[in-house]
Amino acid sequence: MNSEVVVIGGGQAGLAAGYYLRRAGLDFVILDDQTHAGGSWQDYWPSLHLFSPAEYSRLPGWPMPRWTSGFPPASHVVDYLRAYEKKYELPVRRPVEVKSVHRTTDGYRVDTDGDSFCATTIVNATGTWSRPFWPSYPGMREFGGTQLHAADYRVPDSFAGKRVGIVGGGNSAAQILAEISTVADTTWFTNREPRFLPDDVDGRVLFDVASDRARALAAGEADSGGVAGLGDIVMVPPVREARDRGVLHARPMFTALTSDGVTDGHTTERLDAIVWCTGFRPALRHLRPLHLHADGSGIVLDGNHVRGEPSLILPGYGDWTGPASATLIGVGRTARAAVDTIVNSRKVDQS
Repeated sequence: MNSEVVVIGGGQAGLAAGYYLRRAGLDFVILDDQTHAGGSWQDYWPSLHLFSPAEYSRLPGWPMPRWTSGFPPASHVVDYLRAYEKKYELPVRRPVEVKSVHRTTDGYRVDTDGDSFCATTIVNATGTWSRPFWPSYPGMREFGGTQLHAADYRVPDSFAGKRVGIVGGGNSAAQILAEISTVADTTWFTNREPRFLPDDVDGRVLFDVASDRARALAAGEADSGGVAGLGDIVMVPPVREARDRGVLHARPMFTALTSDGVTDGHTTERLDAIVWCTGFRPALRHLRPLHLHADGSGIVLDGNHVRGEPSLILPGYGDWTGPASATLIGVGRTARAAVDTIVNSRKVDQS
C-alpha cells in the first residue's frame, strides 16, 4: 500500500500531525497499535488528572470540552481524543503493530503484523508509554515482594496494609505515593531531593515557560532551561494533601534489594512491594533496521528530523523534539513544524 506519508502512532502526536497533514492536502495514513482511539491516555491509572484546565489541553483546531470540577481526568482526555479523530475523519488503521521500517529506492517500507506500507516520508509518533524504563539494582531478582512499574499501576487497593517503596523523583512518583499512602505505609526513595513547584504553578505556567523557551531558541538566544529551572513536581491537590499529611518526604536512594526489602549498605528497610516510577524511553525499536546516526545519548536530530534522514520526522517526545512537545497543547507546535518540513521538502523536489 502506498501513501505520501505514513504516521506511526495514533495518540496525541499522531492526531496532531494528521490534522496538519489533512490541511496540507497530503495523502497519508496513521497506523496505531491500540485497539481503540485515545492513545496512551486510556492506559493511565484512573485517578490521573491533567495539570491544567481543559482550555490549556487542546490539540490544534478544536478545543477540549470544559471540565467544571478541577482539572480534567484521563478519561476526559480519552473522550476528547476519540471525538477529535472522528471530527477530522483522520485515516487511522488499528490495531496495526509496526514491526520494522526499511529504506527503499523511493523512501521507506513499513512492515506491520499485516500489510506493508510504502511512503516517501515517515512521521514517527510512537511516544514513550509502551517502553517503561526499569533501572538495574543488585538483588532485584531475589526480592520476594511485588515489583511493578508506574506503567502498570492502576489502583491502590492491592497495597492496603503493606509496606510500599515508591522510587522516583517526578510527578508520577509523587502522585502514586499520594494515593497509595492513604492505604499503606509508604517510603519514598529518590536520587536527589525532590523539587516541588509553588502551589500556584500548574500546567498553564509550565506551558508559557516552555513557549518562551521555544521562541528564544528559535531566535538563537541562550537556552533558559525552561521548566527544568522551576522544579519537577506539580502540586496538584492529591500531592498537596499528601504533604499536609506529612508523607511527602523522600529518602536517599538505596543501593540494593534484599529478599525482603532494600538496603543502602548500612541500614535495611523492609518492604512488601516496590513501585518503580522511573520514567520511559522513546519507543523506537522498529527503526533499528535503518541504523540511524546516534551518539552516546541516542538518535541525533536536526530540528525535527533524524540527522541524515530529512524524511524521517519525530514529533512529541518532550524536550528532545521541542519544548513541551509531549503535552497536549505543546504537541501541536511540533506537529505543525513537522508538516511544514514535509511541505517545504516537496516544494524543493518540485522546483
